[in-house]
Amino acid sequence: MLYQVLVSDRMRDESSVESATRAKEALHGCDIYSGCCTLKIEFAKPERLNVFKNDQDSWDYTLLEDVQPVQRSAPLLQSPQYTGGRPQPYNMDYGSGGPPPPGMMKDRHGPPPPHHPRDGRGYGPEGYGGEGFVPPPPMHHPNMPPQNQGGPPQQGAVMMVYGLDPQTVNADRLFNLCCLYGNVVRIKFLKTKEGTAMVQMGDAVSVERCVQNLNNVTVGDYTLTLAFSKQAYLSEVMNPYPLPDKSPSFKDYVGNKNNRFLTPASIHKNRIQPPSKVLHFFNTPPDVSDDQLLQVFKDYGVTPPHTISKFPLKSERSSSGLMEFQNISQSVMAIMACNHATIQHPGAKFPFVMKLCFSSSRQIGQGKGQNPNKSQNQNQEQNNQRQGQNNGMSEHEYY
Repeated sequence: MLYQVLVSDRMRDESSVESATRAKEALHGCDIYSGCCTLKIEFAKPERLNVFKNDQDSWDYTLLEDVQPVQRSAPLLQSPQYTGGRPQPYNMDYGSGGPPPPGMMKDRHGPPPPHHPRDGRGYGPEGYGGEGFVPPPPMHHPNMPPQNQGGPPQQGAVMMVYGLDPQTVNADRLFNLCCLYGNVVRIKFLKTKEGTAMVQMGDAVSVERCVQNLNNVTVGDYTLTLAFSKQAYLSEVMNPYPLPDKSPSFKDYVGNKNNRFLTPASIHKNRIQPPSKVLHFFNTPPDVSDDQLLQVFKDYGVTPPHTISKFPLKSERSSSGLMEFQNISQSVMAIMACNHATIQHPGAKFPFVMKLCFSSSRQIGQGKGQNPNKSQNQNQEQNNQRQGQNNGMSEHEYY
């Protein structure tokens, strides 16, 4: 369905022409919804735009703000900003329809308030062209400079990931890697571009961390390329196609307890590190053996570490330590495959969920007495634990 809208500024001076130009440059090509409803903005030929009345189809902002529009029926649905994002029946008795929006008029058949404050999601379901829509009056902020002076749009929380192994990588494996740098919201693989995925993170800062630390990292025979996406968010895919391993090409990770930036306390524990061939492991059984740890990596089909060094136990609830791989490529593949792998323990009601992250140590040695820096590296990691700076959940947490 195609809509055409004419917008006019009656002031024919240089400032109005400049503002119209800025609006055209900033909005042309933008999507109202993710991947659809793309705006095409051009200068119109008419010299003057005549508006005969203020209603759902036209509006003259030069009229006095105290002029009220014609009375019309109450809207069918409440604004989603007051109902948790789900449309609810418009109910002035405020029963199942939820609480009344702030400032809503008491007259059931009266118009909504003339000014709907924006919350970043646009106006409510009355919407543009919807029944009962009353546009807000122009807001005057003389002391605020105009934003986005024709420059590039602000970066969002969605990133593109290229160079993935299409035969082995799935949404969970990509989550295991990206969760080290921020909360993962959604992951979507592109069917038309093999080895390409889109990842929505919790915020733009998390995307920036991923790009800075993972861009151009080699994983097996592939090299990762990460970049900001133009999309603001990823829409839910109701029928995702299956990946080669039969897992879905789209997954939602909202509320996933393996996200490591959920609370201020957990955020404080994270130490952002670039990929390293030394991994820090924690939340493993207290009496876990080297053979058990090696078997986890063999079960997932990745190269196991050549050296494992466990820290002295601080409690009887879990264990931790370091493991070293031959190169960064192997350690990244181990993170993607085995991060959050479960390890059974006969004395626990639930299996332990092993957590992995990149270590600040660059080498842990080949055995006792062969590397004088080994004990120093271990002490450094243990001090990081005492200071609560480990990447991930509490070391004693298992479920």
